[in-house]
Amino acid sequence: MGDIHGRLDLFEQLLQTIDADDARRPRAQTTIILLGDLVDRGLESAAVVARARRLERERNVELIQGNHEEMMLVGREDPEALRGFLRFGGMETLLSYGIDKAVLLSGDIEDVQRRMNAAIPEEDFAFLGRFKKMVRIGDYAFVHAGVRPDMPLEHQMGRDCRWIREPFLSHRGDFGAFVIHGHTITPEPDVCENRIGIDTGAFIHGTLTAIGLEGTDRWFLQAHEDQLSRKVG
Repeated sequence: MGDIHGRLDLFEQLLQTIDADDARRPRAQTTIILLGDLVDRGLESAAVVARARRLERERNVELIQGNHEEMMLVGREDPEALRGFLRFGGMETLLSYGIDKAVLLSGDIEDVQRRMNAAIPEEDFAFLGRFKKMVRIGDYAFVHAGVRPDMPLEHQMGRDCRWIREPFLSHRGDFGAFVIHGHTITPEPDVCENRIGIDTGAFIHGTLTAIGLEGTDRWFLQAHEDQLSRKVG
């Protein structure tokens, strides 16, 4: 599943779609892989983290760390990193944990840091901190952002896995495995001969995407904001 970015509504809808898809297929052992960026930008990051923690107790789940989780974790200790976190969607995350907006706009970064560390449960920090940089299953490598093309997969640096765009996106050679990633937003899944990107912009376009994989079969499942609106109506 691609980048959720605080969209609990889409996350819940897509989990229901995955369950329905599982039920239609022959019985199999399945794994749900979250590609990172659960937090920031959307308004319900705290609830998304709580739902992901519950999902881990319910299903076989693999969790990959995105650049937004990295910024959040580094910001606990580093005030300058916290400034960057706030600029790139972290303000919404801290609001979702109950920190007053006036505090976030005060400009006192040390006070914001103290309040963040007090408001976010240590269990949530620990949960995000143990997300992996990459997951390998069969011929597939699952990663948040991508990989450096000139480096073996087993030697990839965590920062590249969480942040890279180029030269990964334009590379058309073999990465050592077929890569499934998020991080770079495209209106529809970005299907290439050596990789597939599934960040379809949950917080911008209102679409959260998952890819199903079994043997050589691949299929997409999506949750759409307009479907939620119709259900409410």
